[in-house]
Amino acid sequence: MIVEIEGVRKVYQSPDGEIGALQDISFSIEEGEFISIVGPSGCGKSTLLSIIAGLEKPSAGVIRVDGEKSRGVNPKIGYMPQKDELFPWRTIWQNVTLGLEVHRQMDQEHQAFVRRLLARYGLAQFMDCVPSQLSGGMRQRCALIRTLATGPRILLLDEPFSALDYQTRLSVAGDIHRIIRQEGKTAILVTHDISEAVSMSDRVAVLSARPGKLKCIQDLSELHALSPMRRREHAHFHRYFNDIWKELELCG
Repeated sequence: MIVEIEGVRKVYQSPDGEIGALQDISFSIEEGEFISIVGPSGCGKSTLLSIIAGLEKPSAGVIRVDGEKSRGVNPKIGYMPQKDELFPWRTIWQNVTLGLEVHRQMDQEHQAFVRRLLARYGLAQFMDCVPSQLSGGMRQRCALIRTLATGPRILLLDEPFSALDYQTRLSVAGDIHRIIRQEGKTAILVTHDISEAVSMSDRVAVLSARPGKLKCIQDLSELHALSPMRRREHAHFHRYFNDIWKELELCG
């Protein structure tokens, strides 16, 4: 297991007392697996992602990454937020190599790797453009390449398609899924969209209303070999969707 989540609980302090965000979350993720986390608004999905990323500390419980207890931000983990967060005054090349600059990895080997990624995913000819000259889908691909540039083994995706219109969202989700599979990464996606979760994931973890508890994990292994769009055409797609929807309805 590359990620192990054991008994994670998160409580925030407020003037009115404690606010429970997560309670006793435990599950494991295998290397190369794509797992989505769904649940009602405010159930702690993004909080759990931040804890896995090392951006927040759990109130109780343990996160292990590659067998080692998490003690803060881990270079094995790359985080892709809701918005692409590309700097408008920097070129695409300067944006996708930002992580290399921060980590002082702007050597020839790392730069060559980023150039290969840009070429492989159809962005090489836009290296000297600025973000405003790219479509929303292209910007999201740039954001993913920026995340991949430093060589993380695990990608955390916090609703990365939420700002896109529906048609673009379907296309970009397919692109991101393909890139993650081709690069052999482990991925954890937080989303409100059940269809998105079923179309992209190997498993879907369903959280209850706040404080978020793990209600169930839906196994989608029979869809593993299919692209997101092909999954939506599969005979069992709606069965998986309905099973997850029923679990969420029971969340109240």
